[in-house]
Amino acid sequence: QVQLVESGGGLVQPGGSLRLSCAASGFSFRSYIMSWHRQAPGKERELVAVDTNFGGTTNYADSVKGRFTIYRDNAKNTVYLQMNSLKPEDTAVYYCKARGVIPVRDYWGQGTQVTVSS
Repeated sequence: QVQLVESGGGLVQPGGSLRLSCAASGFSFRSYIMSWHRQAPGKERELVAVDTNFGGTTNYADSVKGRFTIYRDNAKNTVYLQMNSLKPEDTAVYYCKARGVIPVRDYWGQGTQVTVSS
């Protein structure tokens, strides 16, 4: 029933932009905290951006502040990650996560590959 499907990844040149989408279904989207995470080859998965107040307060990893923006469209049950000024270091598989807090429960998408290279 629960499904998170990421899309929008691909190959871009340094300095380029990309918008990732995560389409959610099977749960009360508006009641869940949505976030984006990434995992680069040989590295641990890290938090990139989080919508901490159901479309209100947002937080970002220091490495992406000023370049990435997380936002959601509750009418479409979709959360987005707008990525600008991309760097090779941004290359990773990007994952969407939904967190319910009562009870605590996480749902993960399968990821979408972002490659930044010239």
